[in-house]
Amino acid sequence: MTDGWDWRQPGEAPTPAGPPGGGVPPAASAGVHGDPTPSPWWSDALSDPWRDPYAPAAVVVPAPIDGGAEPEPVTDPDAPGRPRLRQLLLIPLITALLAGTLGGALGYAFAVRGGLAGGTVLGAAPAEAPALAQRRPESLAGVAARVLPSVVTVRVAGPGGTSEGSGFVVSAEGHVVTNDHVVAGGTGKASVVFNDGSTAPATLVGQDPESDIAVIKVARSGLRPVEFGDSEALAVGDPVLAIGSPLSLANTVTSGIVSALDRTMQAAEPGGPVRYYAAIQTDAAVNHGNSGGPLVDAGGRVIGVNSTIKSLVADGQEAGNIGLAFAIPINQAKRVAQDIIDTGKARRTVIGARVGGAGATGGGVRLAAVEPSGPAAAAGLRAGDVILRIAGRPTADPTDLTALVRKFAPGSVVTVEYRRGSSRQNASVTLAADAK
Repeated sequence: MTDGWDWRQPGEAPTPAGPPGGGVPPAASAGVHGDPTPSPWWSDALSDPWRDPYAPAAVVVPAPIDGGAEPEPVTDPDAPGRPRLRQLLLIPLITALLAGTLGGALGYAFAVRGGLAGGTVLGAAPAEAPALAQRRPESLAGVAARVLPSVVTVRVAGPGGTSEGSGFVVSAEGHVVTNDHVVAGGTGKASVVFNDGSTAPATLVGQDPESDIAVIKVARSGLRPVEFGDSEALAVGDPVLAIGSPLSLANTVTSGIVSALDRTMQAAEPGGPVRYYAAIQTDAAVNHGNSGGPLVDAGGRVIGVNSTIKSLVADGQEAGNIGLAFAIPINQAKRVAQDIIDTGKARRTVIGARVGGAGATGGGVRLAAVEPSGPAAAAGLRAGDVILRIAGRPTADPTDLTALVRKFAPGSVVTVEYRRGSSRQNASVTLAADAK
């Protein structure tokens, strides 16, 4: 046991401690494990329970035994050194994580403020819209894409300004079908605007006011004619598209269905001719400017020429679509257009009788007179007979008989059901063209 105090003269070696009385402790004489080097007397000072903690202490590092080896280098952990590779990688990684977290938090905050995020998400993730080339040919978009290049806007100059309607290309030579009331009153100067926005001058080939069909021609190559359908094969409920320039809005496509067939129409304008036709009725939206444009079926085939609309407005007011539009059947329009192209005028189909009014009892149309050499007389019909049906279509007033007759081509054979007195009879009538 020591008191932890070691006094010596400067330059003197430490004096080993001994037991009381100056003796040499046994451990000191023999060393440790036979080591002749005596152990310093203060080696047990740190374990001395009576040591003053404030007393100075000395630590002696013994020299190497061999005396030639270098001491192990000591590195200060607080000293600055070169950064390691791990540190170089961690710094940008931590920076990127912090930036991503901050960006996500800001994005979510803006989405919540804009109403784009919430507890409930409505609807599924939007699917990628198919390209136009991927549209199925039988789809409405596929049909419209095929027909639109053949539809034009028709503009005709007149004394009161420019009349505008629609039309469609029917031949590679540039023939365009439109309505007679689109070109009526014009000065002969006309032009057409194609769906790509290009224009071309047009000349009038001919017109038929009573069927409301006209043909103009443009001097342009590379035109694509429309494909014709069969208006006699239509059924109520068949889907249709109306294409044209309603209210000067070119390349407009509207859809609907065939809502009625053989809707007999009598249309006239002040001072103009009276037009009769058994129309295709549709609920596709048709407005002013659609006149002369095509009505096409689900296969893209033209089955009618849009012509008139019904409206609830008073006379003199601008009429608008209310879901009742009427088209001239394409079988009739095509026949009239072919006549105009071939001869410059159209033939009118007649039955060779003059109607005198509706039948008094049981419906039908009464014949006031029958031409001696006309189709009706040849079939045995007489004045006073009441026509009940023609080709299976009922006749309730004179307009019905006239419109239904003009629907057929000259030379067509139709069955006429009539009443003579109290008996009903049938006759086969071969319709003819008028003498004009």
